[in-house]
Amino acid sequence: MVSLAQDMTADHPCEPVLVVSNIPDAGGLPKAAAMGIATATLDHKAFGKDRLAFEAALHDILTEAKPDIVCLAGFMRILSRDFTQQWAGKMLNIHPSLLPKYRGLHTHQRALDAGDSVHGCTVHEVTAELDGGPILGQAQVTIAQGDTADSLAAKVLPLEHALYPAVLRRFAIGDRAPVLLGM
Repeated sequence: MVSLAQDMTADHPCEPVLVVSNIPDAGGLPKAAAMGIATATLDHKAFGKDRLAFEAALHDILTEAKPDIVCLAGFMRILSRDFTQQWAGKMLNIHPSLLPKYRGLHTHQRALDAGDSVHGCTVHEVTAELDGGPILGQAQVTIAQGDTADSLAAKVLPLEHALYPAVLRRFAIGDRAPVLLGM
């Protein structure tokens, strides 16, 4: 989130309008506020198992903020088909794997367990299919002998910080050609 917001200056076609978190003490909230970006919290736990009520409240928050594009970053909730269709073509996510490999969780360990020689991250449009929307960018690193899930995550994180802003710039002007870093 910070990398996206820091990139949205000068000639950037976007400006941040709101940072929303479902985690009340998320570290990004004070960072966003310090950057002058409005923040909101919507604790999913308050909704129990009523995912649709949570999504309706999230939709209301987003609708009031009027974003042209919604960028998910560290948002670890699976969104329903109804919600993703309401924001179709306007919602991006970053995922720590070279999709379509390793959708879901524990991607770094899964790449190691599979004996992969490369790993990375992907920015994609959000659809109802988990980590399955059109790929808009990927960045990769070499997996070294002795890498662990933690060391691999540390290698991928700077790629995420470079890739997501680059993809957002293109996406905002209607260019969906994939951004490829280190490939």
